[in-house]
Amino acid sequence: MNKTVLITGASRGIGRSVATVFAREGCRLIITCFHSEAALLALKHSLEESFHTDILVSIGDIADYTYVTGLFSMITARFGGVDILVNNAGISHIGLLQDMSIVEWNRLVNTNLTSVFSTCRLALPHMIHQKSGKIINISSVWGSAGASCEAAYSACKGGVNALTKALAKEVAPSGIQVNAIACGLIDTQMNACFSAEERQALIDEIPAGRPGAPEEVATLALQLATAPSYLTGQIIALDGGWI
Repeated sequence: MNKTVLITGASRGIGRSVATVFAREGCRLIITCFHSEAALLALKHSLEESFHTDILVSIGDIADYTYVTGLFSMITARFGGVDILVNNAGISHIGLLQDMSIVEWNRLVNTNLTSVFSTCRLALPHMIHQKSGKIINISSVWGSAGASCEAAYSACKGGVNALTKALAKEVAPSGIQVNAIACGLIDTQMNACFSAEERQALIDEIPAGRPGAPEEVATLALQLATAPSYLTGQIIALDGGWI
């Protein structure tokens, strides 16, 4: 794959696995994170050594539109644009909605939803010009089903799902596909907040009998990046039959 791929939130978990899969395919990468610079740089060096691919690292707050515009300026200067965009960056918040502050709400919405608007808006001109492109949004089953004590997170992912469907219709005439992966319980640090008992209770609800692996999400992301162009506007659940 002679493609340039932007992966947000790439320092660990799903983003790290997505970066590894696309690097293995020979893609040029832009990988970002906010708080884990050492881990992101270590990933860059590891992938460069293993796959000899060109990688641009950027550290910053994906919730900040000014940062994102600067990021795309760097991408344009080095690669010309983005062929595949994987919106993976996200944060969680567990607790009753009535106990959530407006600051926490805005932080969650800006990181999980506004960032998707920002990257899509800035990636699209290049994609439209070349009449091709793939946008893959990493979402959650809670965006469709909703989760108690994760109302704000569910609202953000519901917004990502709706944006995915609407944007797919908007840019299909330009040869661009937009899809989302609605993840179930995936074995990442985001779920470290659960106790062993809570985690087991969740697993007991999943017909597959286990959490998903980040590598499985990455494999599906690659499949979407190479899928027929008629596949667009889809929210694909990857949840072991859970929801």
